Amino acid sequence: MNAVPVFLYHAVSDDPPSWLAPYTVTPAGFRSQLDRIRDSGLRVVPLRRLVTALRGGPALPPGVAVLTFDDGYADFYWTVAPILSDQGLPATLYVTTGALHPPGGRGSGSLLPPAPMLNWRQLGNLDALGVEIGAHSRTHVPMDTVHGRRLTDEVVGCKHLLEDVLGHEVSSFAYPHGYSGAEVRRKVAQAGYTSAAAVGNAFSSPADDPLRIARLMVRADTPPQVFDDWTGLRGAPTAPHRESAATKAWRGYRRVRAALGRPVGGPPKSPGQE
Repeated sequence: MNAVPVFLYHAVSDDPPSWLAPYTVTPAGFRSQLDRIRDSGLRVVPLRRLVTALRGGPALPPGVAVLTFDDGYADFYWTVAPILSDQGLPATLYVTTGALHPPGGRGSGSLLPPAPMLNWRQLGNLDALGVEIGAHSRTHVPMDTVHGRRLTDEVVGCKHLLEDVLGHEVSSFAYPHGYSGAEVRRKVAQAGYTSAAAVGNAFSSPADDPLRIARLMVRADTPPQVFDDWTGLRGAPTAPHRESAATKAWRGYRRVRAALGRPVGGPPKSPGQE
């Protein structure tokens, strides 16, 4: 079974907001990690190549990796995109539409704390440059805690808005915080998305679920040795793998809190979470 590291980044900045700092790598650190990927012999391919393989198309060659970015921070435009362009590397950017804004304006609202976010014009420019734009919900709510019209708006409404702005189909989705569940995945499939990314802190593989693609979250405190292990296809489980009891218990706790009107936010708490 060929392991495929699908790297998950959030922000790349020297000066992130304090709440985002644990999930931010510096530009120098990001360049170093791209060098480590290259030096390991891995070749970065577009997400769509992995999705095609997962859906029965041509198999991926061994030794490939995928780059993904969540939320839609402004540093992707000013820092990440130029670095990727210099190195000729593809990437997928999943955006929370409620956090994006018109140039000089404000977004419609999201659950993300304040941070510099992309504007819609920048998003269109990134799309024109070849960055794959994916959906990341309207408000960044944990998807497995909402139902009915709210779930439809987060999944379908987000897709329609992005397609209206970009002028073409948007076929990839990423679950905020990595959380999904059977109902959410059905809604994503019914909406017409062909893939959806989770977290899992695991390698993807040819046997992975295209609606729950495993990713490896890169954090500010990810040690170089751990990153080297990932590029060497070591140090993490390979999807599909059995969900841990801790993950199931955490999901149940969050659902109870949401039902009581006291939802739990924040990124995944443990390596076993989706």
